[in-house]
Amino acid sequence: MKKNIILLIGMPGSGKTTIGKEVAKKINYNFCDMDDYIERISKSTVKELFNKSEEFFRDYESRACIELSNVKEKIIISSGGGVIKRKENINCFKNKGIIIFIDRPIENIVKDVNTDTRPLLKDGKTKLYNLYTERYNLYNDYCQYKITNDKDIENTISKVIDIIESDK
Repeated sequence: MKKNIILLIGMPGSGKTTIGKEVAKKINYNFCDMDDYIERISKSTVKELFNKSEEFFRDYESRACIELSNVKEKIIISSGGGVIKRKENINCFKNKGIIIFIDRPIENIVKDVNTDTRPLLKDGKTKLYNLYTERYNLYNDYCQYKITNDKDIENTISKVIDIIESDK
């Protein structure tokens, strides 16, 4: 039986949300951006949660992982880049879904990510390199599949669909 939950992980700016929305449309799955979900359940913006503390935000993120890992409908979830910072977040999805690492080269992310709208990147693009160093191995360790997003976005979307359709 194919798994209904697809979790996309990767760096901020890797394309998780864009790819997730398109894949969901093409294969008739629901789509959920985890940050939007966190804002709904917390009744605060991600920025407001981070202003209290990163730990405060991460607590909501863990709650979101528990809730989203228990949905019954077919869903593609675009996680926040730091979801891998707590192993229990990934454990929620390990046996219930497919975890796909969208690996976009850091140089490509740095070229076009808007650091103004991302709380963890408020200190500028150098912070991206630090996050990349801190998180890259975790993304690799926790994913079941890895797709490099360095070509045409349609190419990456097709690869995600291929994984979903072939996974049993």
